[in-house]
Order: sequence, then C-alpha cells, then structure tokens
Amino acid sequence: MFEQVKKIDIILTSAVCLLCTVSLLLLYGISTAVPGTETSFFARQSLYIATGGIAMLIVANINPEYFRHYSKTIYFTTIAILIGVLIFGTTVRGTSGWISFGGFNVQPVEFAKIALIIFLASFIAKKQTELREVVRIIVSFALTAIMIFFVLRQPDFGSAMVLLGIWLGMIFVSGVNKKYLAAILIGFVCCAVIGWALLADYQKTRVMTFLDPSQDPRGGGYNVIQAMIAVGSGGITGNGIGQGTQSQLNFLPEKHTDFIFATLTEETGLIGATFVIGLFTTILYRIRKAAMKARNNFDYLVAAGVMIMLFWQIGINIGMNIGIVPVTGIPLPLMSYGGSSILATFLGLGIVMSIFRTGKKDTAIVAGESY
Repeated sequence: MFEQVKKIDIILTSAVCLLCTVSLLLLYGISTAVPGTETSFFARQSLYIATGGIAMLIVANINPEYFRHYSKTIYFTTIAILIGVLIFGTTVRGTSGWISFGGFNVQPVEFAKIALIIFLASFIAKKQTELREVVRIIVSFALTAIMIFFVLRQPDFGSAMVLLGIWLGMIFVSGVNKKYLAAILIGFVCCAVIGWALLADYQKTRVMTFLDPSQDPRGGGYNVIQAMIAVGSGGITGNGIGQGTQSQLNFLPEKHTDFIFATLTEETGLIGATFVIGLFTTILYRIRKAAMKARNNFDYLVAAGVMIMLFWQIGINIGMNIGIVPVTGIPLPLMSYGGSSILATFLGLGIVMSIFRTGKKDTAIVAGESY
C-alpha cells in the first residue's frame, strides 16, 4: 500500500516534521496537564501528531479523483455536521462548535475548511465551461456563505473569515476576470463601511481597543498587550525553552494555542521565530510546487486552496500575536495545541502530497528519486 510513499515531497515532509518538533518542545516546556485530565499538553499533542502523520501518509496514497468524485457528499455531510454541532455541540470558551466524546473535543469547523476547498475546487473546475464567470462567482459564494452562516452561529468569527478567505483566494487563482475581483473587493469595502455605521457603541469600543490596546489594558486589550510583551522580551536569542516569564508565570493567556507564537518568540527569540517562519514559507512554496505539477484544474485548485488556507491561518495567528490583527482564536498550523487543527492540516497536506505524487514529472526533488 505504501509503495508510493517513496514519491512524497521530502522537503515538504521535513519542514512539517521540524514544525511539529518545535511545537512539542514548546509544549514540553509548558509541562502542565490538560484541564480535567492528568495528561500533559505534550503527551496529547504527541498523540495528535502521530495520528495526523499516519493519516497524511494514507491520504497521500489516495488518488485525488476520489475526493473529486465525492465532493458533493463531503460538502453536504459537512453542512449537516455543522448544523448538528449547533444543536448538540459542547460550548468551549464561548463557542458551541465542539463535539465531545471519549475525553476528547473535536472541532468540526477545522475539517470544514478542507471540505470547502475540495468542494469549491470541484465546482469551479466543472463549471468553468458550463457557467458564465459572474454566475460561477455568485453561486460559489452562495454555497460558501451557507457554511459561513452556520459557523457564525457558533459563533466562530475567525474560522468564518478563513472560509471567506479560502473562497476569495480560490476565485482569484481560478483565473477570473480582474474586473469581477475589483467589484468583489469594492463590495467588501462597502459592507465594512456600512457595518461600522451599524455597530453599537460597545462594539465600536472593542474595535478601538484592538487598534489601541492600552485603552483597556485589563480588559479587551490584555491578551494583546501580554503577547506583545512576550514577543518583545525574547530579544535575539530568547530566554530558553521553559524559561519565558510571561508564559511560565501565566501572564500570557492561551499560551499553548492562540498565543503559541508569542511563547515561541519569548523562549527562542528572533532566531527561533525566523526559523519557524522560514519553515512555513518552505511549506507554502512546496505546496505551490505541487499545484504547478497538477494534472488538471481540480488538482491545481485543491493544492492552491490548501496553500491559501494555511497562508490565512499563519498570517492571522502571527498577526494577532504581534498586535496587528484582532484576536480571533485562529490556531497556528502544526504548532498550536489541538487535535482538530493538527488532523485537518495533516489531511490537507496529505491531499497535496497525493497531487504531487500523481502530478506531471519535472525536476522536483522527491524522497528516493530525482526527476
């Protein structure tokens, strides 16, 4: 079954392994137990990474056409699960977007991102010859908006914005006429202006607190201020793994999830942060390489969609750690603690590796052989 594993992208795989290693080192330094259990964050994350790695290898050996064939089923099943979560889901940190079983919490919206990528890739690739551009844009947006609606009902604004970003990015890379893209962007700007006018005073205060956290240092601005202090205190070389004062003394909130980049920078400094950003850049570049090797539009759009998803999540998470993006609860891929995010990311990378494996041959370096 695993004969084709020799053809996976060794550079992409190595970068993923290194990021997971950094994640485990940081979580080991935190050395605290998961609330409600006697298991440490390190042990849980090790299990998630091992499970995700196996899943990635399995998916890497599945022909991408399989996902194309079942794209509609995947989409409508995901919608049904998102509806079910609203009815039967467990509330965690104010969001009812979790399903609990066996001592584990699963967040379906993480897998919904992959489902949307597969569905949009199939829809756009199929309808490019059947529908006019403007109709294709409207219909694809409507189908995406359905998923976004149920995510907002949880409420999970951050994930909803990632889903919207995936749609916008995939429409862009599909080669749509630039005038339609301009119209979309103008529409978003108009909606933002109207939305601001409709916000209540307390909601406008929250936005202003984001722009200037010092306005509410003990309330809405606390998380951002503590994260920026952690980032700044790391200096060039950092304070050492497990030696960060902000993270170890619990001044930094969600140090293992939303603000793990601040933990990283505090403990490993600019050198560690640059290393991790370099690994992310390598992953994005190799996914682009897989997209360029794609046999057809569907494979190309799926690879591009995974790259867009990771780009948005990396950018948003790092941005909120350094105070330039609102805190939205978006995890840092392959770094933040959490099984759902880890597994969903590995599944997406597995599909990319499948596209790389079955794609057109070129001079790309792969494990075991060179073209």
